[in-house]
Formats: sequence, structure tokens, C-alpha cells
Amino acid sequence: MTDERPVRRALISVSDKNGIVAFAGRLIASDIELISTGGTAQALRDAGLAVRDVSDVTEFPEMMDGRIKTLHPRVHGGLLSLRDNAEHQRSMADHGIVDIDLLIVNLYPFEQTVAKGAGYDECVENIDIGGPAMIRAAAKNHRFVGVITDPADYDLVADELECGGALSIETKRGLAAKAYAKTAAYDAAIGAWFRSQTGEALTKDLSFSGERQSELRYGENPHQQAAFYRSGVARCGVATARQIQGKELSYNNLNDTDAAYELIAEFDPATPAVAIIKHANPSGAAAAADLATAYEFALRCDPVSAFGGIVALNQKLTGPVAEMIVRVFTEVVIAPDIDEAALEIFSKKKNLRLLIAGGVPAPDMTGLFVKPLAGGFLAQTRDNKITNRSDLKIVSKRQPTERELDDMLFAFKVAKHVKSNAIVYVRDRATVGVGAGQMSRLDSSRIAAQKAIDAAQACGAEAPLTEGSVVASDAFFPFADGLLTAAKAGATAVIQPGGSMRDDEVIAAADEAGLAMVFTGVRHFRH
Repeated sequence: MTDERPVRRALISVSDKNGIVAFAGRLIASDIELISTGGTAQALRDAGLAVRDVSDVTEFPEMMDGRIKTLHPRVHGGLLSLRDNAEHQRSMADHGIVDIDLLIVNLYPFEQTVAKGAGYDECVENIDIGGPAMIRAAAKNHRFVGVITDPADYDLVADELECGGALSIETKRGLAAKAYAKTAAYDAAIGAWFRSQTGEALTKDLSFSGERQSELRYGENPHQQAAFYRSGVARCGVATARQIQGKELSYNNLNDTDAAYELIAEFDPATPAVAIIKHANPSGAAAAADLATAYEFALRCDPVSAFGGIVALNQKLTGPVAEMIVRVFTEVVIAPDIDEAALEIFSKKKNLRLLIAGGVPAPDMTGLFVKPLAGGFLAQTRDNKITNRSDLKIVSKRQPTERELDDMLFAFKVAKHVKSNAIVYVRDRATVGVGAGQMSRLDSSRIAAQKAIDAAQACGAEAPLTEGSVVASDAFFPFADGLLTAAKAGATAVIQPGGSMRDDEVIAAADEAGLAMVFTGVRHFRH
């Protein structure tokens, strides 16, 4: 396993031609013969480099619009032959096959083709066949063949060849590992696209992949390794965002920022909305006539938890809003766009991480959510259910008012993004109390009510902010006690999925308390 034979011949076939001419020139300077295909060969010739067409090696023309060019025994024999196996070498001689010691391939741009919204046929034509076949062949035979799938490795390989004319087994093994990861990711992307075309989200065999965007200092805790990967799904958010300023984003920053941006995506983009997130739960969310008012009301809900939080906005970030945000210690701010005045204000807070996502994701977009388990993982489709007025079933004697209906729909959207058990109080499209992640729904109700009392004291209000509010629950009330706690806190209307064996008892309790109550028929557990 220490074979370091000289590299004498390289086959180059790349769709991304950035850097290939300079690299090929270095190979020629190291007395390495170049074989190439179609457009790559032409690009090398245009640069004045000597190159041999692959069709001269195979003695078979490229055909079927390039579908057939490298799928030939003289290519794959040159990649797969064991140089120290006498029988392999006799076969090579008998059939006029020459060794290929180095393979440089990057694949048809399938993911980019899908991302630009290309039609079905164009996407299919951008599924590479010959490239993955050659990559896998060369990687399997990495004792004797180096394989490059990433232009970032051009200089590493060229430097090593210039030093000794050969590649070490350690280098070849590392390149092979990257090569198999690349073909696996490529096939995973194709599989994901076909799932989107057929509508079958959870196929018998499921694979997914990502391209590392950055290595993080650590994970949730300092002893854990972490990295951020981009999946290639065309969805605005942390993966598409451009970081304008601030320290490196941490694992927890990214996780919380994603939670914040997914929450504000729930609201009509024509209505200014703000969410403040702490530990993946909203400490406050609001919609208003302008972003400044929305931020004020979101902050009012829980100003203590907002300290060191994440702020997400669904419209262009302006100077007046930036002035308000910088008064509170904030880890990350994310918005679809920003104006010059806001940029100037944030520039004075060098450590604040500012992200511009370029858009807001569609809340009804499909996708997969994956959670690892010991020895496997769970997969489910995204919770992209949107509840509208037409979905509501009024089950109480008292009919909800128009204001209550608006607030209930707002509260139910927020509850969808709160860890279960979730209880959310809302008044005038602003959260006034949030209870998250408790083992008992009753405890979540109590915590949310206490948060509202604390917030009222903080802003100098005479009564708890829950007076005249509505309350949302992410799942049904199994008993009337949680609902009665909400009524005691001052809530006048309730939105919940319904579906409990004791629904009749809960409805009766709502009627006795004079509450309006609607069922959605949809649960939004979030664990």
C-alpha cells in the first residue's frame, strides 16, 4: 500500500473550467500527457496546450450529444487496472489500453440547473453518467490512480507532482474519500429532485447530502465538533444569507437564526413582522403597521429573554428600526434586505452578526426534516400546514369577534414554532406571554401567564398584558385546567386543535367561563 509510481498520463473532463488551464499547464510542465473530452479539450487547445482527444484513445467517436464518450473499456481499463497484477497487464497489452494515472473530473451542474428553475428535460440531461463512473473507478483503484473532483485540490496535487513526480498513498486515499463523498452527494441531489417530481417524499431508500460551507468552532457545547452544510435546496434563509458584519456564527447562532426566520416567514410579507428568538423559542413576535412598532411589541413580551437573542424581520431593515435594535444586546439580526442608514448604525456594533437573506422563504414549501436516533434516523415532511379562517370550527356558544379571530390565527402561527407543550397569548397581533417546552400543558399555561405579568410590570402597565388576549395551544387541552388558567389570566378566546376524549368537558368549561373557542383540526407538535 505504499506504491508511489510516477504520474505519466492524466484524463481531464470538467464542466467547471475555472483554474483548469493553469493546472493543466503545470501537469504538462511535469511531463504528463493530457487526454481530454469535448469542450475541455477545446479550452486547453485554445490556451496553447497539447492535449489528446479521448476519442483517439478509445478509437470510438463521441456520440449521442456527448452521452457516450468515456464509457469505454480503454478508459475504464486505464483507470481500473492493477499495475502490479500480471494478468491485468496482459489484458492491457492485448487490447491496446494505456494507464491513466490521474483523473480530473467535475460533474454536470445538475443542482445549479435545478436551482435556476430549468424544465424537466433539461434537468435530466444534466444528470452526469460518465463522470461518476470514472470517478468511482479511479477512487476504487486509488493505490495507483489519483482522482480530483474539487478544483481546490489542483495546487495540492500539482505541488506534490512537481516535487517528486508521484502522489503519496495518503494523498490518493484522501482524494478517493472526497471523490466518493462527491458522487454520493450528487446522487442524493438527483434522488431528492426525483422525489420532488413524483411527490413521494419518503422513499424506501433515502439519502441526503450537503456541501460544507464552514467549519464551526464547536457545536452546542465546546467539546462537540460542528460544521455548517448547505443542502442545495433553493430556500431563502441562513443558507442563502450574506453575513455583512460580526463575529463568526456559532452552531447555536445558526440554529436559533433559522428558527427566527422560519417564524417570520409565516406572516404575510406585506405586513411588517418581527420575531425575537432565544434558544430556538420565540420570546416575542408581533405584526404591526411598521417594523419599528412590530419590534417594540415583540420586545415588550419578554425583554429579559430578548437579551442576547436573535431578531428576524420580514421586510427591509431601516435606520429607525436599527436604532431600536442596537439598544438591546443582540447576537444576530436577519432580514431580507437593508438600507444604508441601518448599515451605518449596525457598523458601530462590530460584534453583532448581521445577515441579509435576499428574500423570505415560502411557509408552505415542501421538504424533509431529519432527526438522528441511535442506529438510524427519523424523517418527516416539513410542517408546512397553513391554517386559515376557513379551517376554523367554532365550538363555543360565544362567537369570536373579528379582532379575536385575527389574533387567534396569529397566535396559532407562533405556537407552531414554540417547543411543545406550547401555550401562546396574543393581543393585537403581538405575543404577550409564551410558555414553551414544559412536560405539562398546565405548566406552560402558568408560565406564559407569569411571563405576561412580568412584562406588564417591566413596561409599567397596571394590568397583565393578557387581559383581553387570546390563547393558542399547539395541541388539544386534555383537561379543562389549562384552559381555565388562561381564562384566569384574562384570555377571552382560545384556538386549539381539538381531538381530546374530553373535548366536551373543555368546551363546557369554555362556555361557563364565557370564552370563545375554535378548533383547527391540526396539531403542531415541535420537539
